[in-house]
Amino acid sequence: MKTARLAIFASGSGSNAENIHKYFHGNQAVEFVLIVSNKADAFVHERAKKMGVPSLTLGREALQETGTLLELMKSYKVDFIVLAGYLLKVPSDLIEAYPFRIVNIHPALLPRHGGKGMYGHRVHEAVLADGDAESGISIHYVNERYDEGQIVFQATCPVLPGDTADDVADRVHALEYAHFPSAIEGCLIKEGLL
Repeated sequence: MKTARLAIFASGSGSNAENIHKYFHGNQAVEFVLIVSNKADAFVHERAKKMGVPSLTLGREALQETGTLLELMKSYKVDFIVLAGYLLKVPSDLIEAYPFRIVNIHPALLPRHGGKGMYGHRVHEAVLADGDAESGISIHYVNERYDEGQIVFQATCPVLPGDTADDVADRVHALEYAHFPSAIEGCLIKEGLL
């Protein structure tokens, strides 16, 4: 039986990475082979230790340099890449080498509130500033433009009168935990990796 070898890229705490790992725990057809971060102090490294997954820190320059990430992915025989709170642009050579095999999650309903610099609380504040009645998550394939790849899955949540960015963030995070792992599984099936 072939095993799908996954890498996760994360810049922060790694709660989505841990949730995805838990979802696939015990599934012999999926193996997490590497976690990559651009921050040495990101808590995702601590989570990686608990999960028993090797993690590496690569600085912004190395991550943006043509060939560096691609060679790393080849050395770990990675089949599929998940961006889980990863804030840097993916180099074009990696996108070309992994067509429809890199997915990202965005904390809003794309195409609204996407693009360079739109992440975390900035997104939730923009949702509130625009008076949106709902927000949610968008899971999409990665292409060469921020948040413009083909959308795989979306889920919505209400934005209520009097909500703060934290209130919206809490509802969006709940959607991330509920749907991101199964959307990844769907992508793996579609690509013939499961």
